[in-house]
Amino acid sequence: MTRMSVTAALAENLLGTGVVSTASIAGGDICMSTRLRLTDGTNALIKTRANAPAGFFATEAAGLERLRAAGGAPVPEVFGYDDECLVMEWIEPGKPQVESAEEFGRALAKTHSAGADTFGGPDDGFVGLAPLPNKPTQTWEEFYAIRRILPYVKAAQDRGHLTGEQANIIENAIRKLPELSGPAEAPALLHGDLWSGNLVWGVDGQVWLIDPAVHGGHRETDLAMLALFGAPHLERIIDAYNEATPLADGWRERVSLHQLHPLLVHTVLFGGAYGARATAVAQNLNGRSDS
Repeated sequence: MTRMSVTAALAENLLGTGVVSTASIAGGDICMSTRLRLTDGTNALIKTRANAPAGFFATEAAGLERLRAAGGAPVPEVFGYDDECLVMEWIEPGKPQVESAEEFGRALAKTHSAGADTFGGPDDGFVGLAPLPNKPTQTWEEFYAIRRILPYVKAAQDRGHLTGEQANIIENAIRKLPELSGPAEAPALLHGDLWSGNLVWGVDGQVWLIDPAVHGGHRETDLAMLALFGAPHLERIIDAYNEATPLADGWRERVSLHQLHPLLVHTVLFGGAYGARATAVAQNLNGRSDS
């Protein structure tokens, strides 16, 4: 059987309906993505395992449904999943538009405002292929230190992607979190991996969320992730967000603090210059707390 016929069979067994056609979609190295045309005329996307670990699709499906239930930024409907695949609504891609960016900013504010019971929880997840520990904590500072920064510093050192000196600089910055984190906020419902590649600018004029790493966290984290690698009409997104749910004073100065975790994730997964970039962020934070 060809890969496409195997993929179609997975979808048919999972959904109990026939597949009329398949088309391969360019994607990452974690999953293989295929567009499906079902016998009832529905277009769907199926993601099948390439390097995805056990439990990956169950976690993704739960995250998508949690975001969808918030009623904010639109999220594709999940049609079904098992340990081998996940099938969801197909979103026809369009071009980034200013009006779509502004609507997305307001919708993302609504998603965040749905809130979470705790920082973290209820289950561990994944960010890319990296594990994402989510055991709840009482404060965001504690959560960010012991669930986000320190595990990835250790993993990066273990892989030879951070030196001991670099690790010490980052750990020193994290000890100063109470001075750096700004006003206390209640846990927000986060996408958790909100780089521009996890936005689909739909032909319908909406911006859709995909590939989440959902948890309760600080809302500035999602916005900082959007800024890390750039996003179309980013300032329009943030301005609309800020109008809907104003950000605390000094949020721009905290962007780099919230970018430290994704930089460390990239350090663990890819090495290269990411370790130096994370260290430079930490050095700047150390200087800021001392001034």
